[in-house]
Amino acid sequence: MNPKKSTQSPSSSGEELPLRVYSPEPLLGHPVTLIKNIGKDLMAGRELAWRLFIRDLSAQYRQTYLGYVWAFLPPLVASLTFIFLNSQGILNIDTGGIPYPAFAMMGTLLWQVFVDAIMCPPSALTLAKPMLAKINFPREAILMGGLYMVIFNFLIRLLLVAAVMLWWGIAPSLTVLFFPVAIAVLLMTGFCIGLAITPIAGLYGDVTRAIPMITGFWMLLTPVVYPSRTEGLAGILATWNPVAPVITTARESLSGVGLSQLATFGVVACIALLVTFIGLVGFRITMPHLIARMGG
Repeated sequence: MNPKKSTQSPSSSGEELPLRVYSPEPLLGHPVTLIKNIGKDLMAGRELAWRLFIRDLSAQYRQTYLGYVWAFLPPLVASLTFIFLNSQGILNIDTGGIPYPAFAMMGTLLWQVFVDAIMCPPSALTLAKPMLAKINFPREAILMGGLYMVIFNFLIRLLLVAAVMLWWGIAPSLTVLFFPVAIAVLLMTGFCIGLAITPIAGLYGDVTRAIPMITGFWMLLTPVVYPSRTEGLAGILATWNPVAPVITTARESLSGVGLSQLATFGVVACIALLVTFIGLVGFRITMPHLIARMGG
C-alpha cells in the first residue's frame, strides 16, 4: 500500500501521535513521494539502526574465545594458502615490485569487505524476520544496521592492512588519499548486489547458503591474489568483472603505485550507485509482500 499522508491522533496521555493513512494506489504511481519517503525513513531509522548494530555486534562476538580476531582471520587464512604456494614455487606471480605476501593479504582483506557487503542485506533481513510483522518501523533501518557491521569489521581489518604495509616496508604515497573513495565504492558495489538478491533471499534460504560458494569461485576469477591481466581469458574476465577494477584500484591506492584502472573504476561506481538506488526502491516495494510470504 501507498502511504498517502500523516496526521496527528491524540494518545491516552494527551500527546499527539503520528497517524499514517494508507492508500491502495501502487507506490510507483507517485515516484517523487516514494523517493521522499525512502529518504525520510533512512533519516528516521538511524538511531534504530545503531541499536540493531550494537545488538548484533554483541551477539556476534559474545560466545567466541578469539573475539574480534574472527573479523580478519578468514581472509588471512585464505591468503596464507596462496602465499605458501608462491613460496614453494608452485605459483610464480609477478606483482610489480610489491612483496607477494603483502599483495595477497591486501587483496583477500579487500575481497572479504566486498563479500561482507553482499551478505549484509539478506543477512540483516533474516535476523530481523521475528520483528518485521510485529513492529512498525522504518525497514531501511535493518539495512543500515547491517552496513554498520560491515564498516566496523572493515575498520578492524584496516589495522591488519597497516601492519602488513609496515612489516613489508610498503610506503604509501599521495594515492592513499583515494583509498576511502575506493573502499566506499567497494562497499557500495557489494551492497547493491546483496540488495538486488534480498527479495529472493527473504523467501529462500538457499540463496544465502549459496553466496559463500559463488563468491569463493568468483574470487579466483578476480585479481585478488594475482595482478589484473589484459590478455587471454583472464583479461576478458577482468574486463567484464565489475569488482576487478575496484579491488585493483583500492590496492593500488594503498601500495603507492599509479591508479591504472581509474576510468573503469568510475564507470563501476556510477553503475553501483544507480543499482543501489533502484535496489532501495525495490526493497521498499517488495517488503510488504515479503513479510506476508514469510509469515510474519
